[in-house]
Amino acid sequence: MKVLALNGSPHKNGNTFAALSEAGKIFEQEGVEFEIFQVGKGPTRDCIGCGKCTSEGCVFDDDKVNEFVALAKEADALLLGTPVYYAHPSGHVLSFLDRVFYSSGRHFAGKVGASFAVARRAGTTASFDVMNKYFGISRMIVAGSSYWNVGFGQTGQQFLEDAEGVKTAHNLAKNMLYVMRCIEAGKEAGVALPEFEEGNMMNFIR
Repeated sequence: MKVLALNGSPHKNGNTFAALSEAGKIFEQEGVEFEIFQVGKGPTRDCIGCGKCTSEGCVFDDDKVNEFVALAKEADALLLGTPVYYAHPSGHVLSFLDRVFYSSGRHFAGKVGASFAVARRAGTTASFDVMNKYFGISRMIVAGSSYWNVGFGQTGQQFLEDAEGVKTAHNLAKNMLYVMRCIEAGKEAGVALPEFEEGNMMNFIR
């Protein structure tokens, strides 16, 4: 099994990275492959709703979106991390994920999804809520923890001083592992993904 994490912070070794790494310790202790994908500081264009998505992901291939999509298709679970700069997930990570899920969300059905938000003080729960919406529309299974998946820290890796935040990251990983193992056991027992109804989309304009 493999868990793919997304560090949505431009800071490679900052607080978001620290939170994801704490979850990663649990996965690695249990023999589960864990990788953190770094969004980086380069520009990421927004999804423009052009509807020209390809089998490889977004039609725009000038950044890391399709690279992440390829890895996500092979992973059993996704853990999305975001910093909070202004009471919501960073614009960078939202542009990135809009394109990932708009183009390729159908490939993530049945996978486990979880998010983690880190802030100096406020905006964590709002960011956590926004991030989880990507999973709900993609037929993924959302894992929770012993508290909302949030932590606090401003500079460096101050998150590591947030004892409850660290505990939450650990418990989140344990819960994700449990769900992943349940899914694996179900597959071995012949339990298939449900057949979803399709079509009947509307835009409320007659």
